[in-house]
This record gives sequence, C-alpha cells and structure tokens, in this order.
Amino acid sequence: MNPPDAPSEYLVISRGQWDKDLPPETIQAAIDQFYIWLEKKVEAGQMIKGQRLATGGATVSKKGVMDGPYGETKEVIGGYWFVLAGNLQAAVEILAENPCVQCGLLFEIRPIETERASAYAVTNETPD
Repeated sequence: MNPPDAPSEYLVISRGQWDKDLPPETIQAAIDQFYIWLEKKVEAGQMIKGQRLATGGATVSKKGVMDGPYGETKEVIGGYWFVLAGNLQAAVEILAENPCVQCGLLFEIRPIETERASAYAVTNETPD
C-alpha cells in the first residue's frame, strides 16, 4: 500500500490508430511533441517511461498458443506508460495534454492494484 501522501501508479495503454485523413507531417509533428511532453512529465515525476509495442506476438491460454495478439477491430494496443498521480482524475488531466490525442489515439488509464491476487476477492478476473 502506498503511504497516504504518495501518488498512485496508473497504467496508460495507448489504443487506436492515427486519423486516416491526417497527412504524415501532422502525425510526425504530434509524435515529436509527444516525446518532448513525455520527457517533461518524466522529469516532473508525473510519468514513468514505457514502450511502444511491436506488431505480432502470441496469446497463451489453457487452450494453447495462438499467433498474434487479437483485439477488437482496429482497437489495437500501441504501447504503454505509467502515470503517477494523486487520483484518477489527476491522471486523466495529465493524459489529456498528450499531443497525440488530437490525432486520433486514445489512452486507457487503469489504476495499478497493489494487493496480491486472491481467489476469495472479487477482481477483474472473477467470472460474472
């Protein structure tokens, strides 16, 4: 558990695709601005760097292994980062400044659960 005044950690998942009608120059400008923005947020202690994800991969389940990650239609995961904020609303406000939002990408923000998993607790993995 975090100390009372310590910021919480949130996972940021980059989803979607660039707006198809935007010229490459506009997208590249947003990308360049993103890296400047990210560095400032890291230096300010508001974010922790993550990475872009490469295409391909595998999905492992009790039924076996399948090639590739499978997402809904074009809602692909492009990368991940971490935000350090006092609450979810503060994390949202930080991500709303991301220059790539204006070019079509969206960012899912999820609180990091600090407790260990338990079969006796209702969690994301608990069946309905």
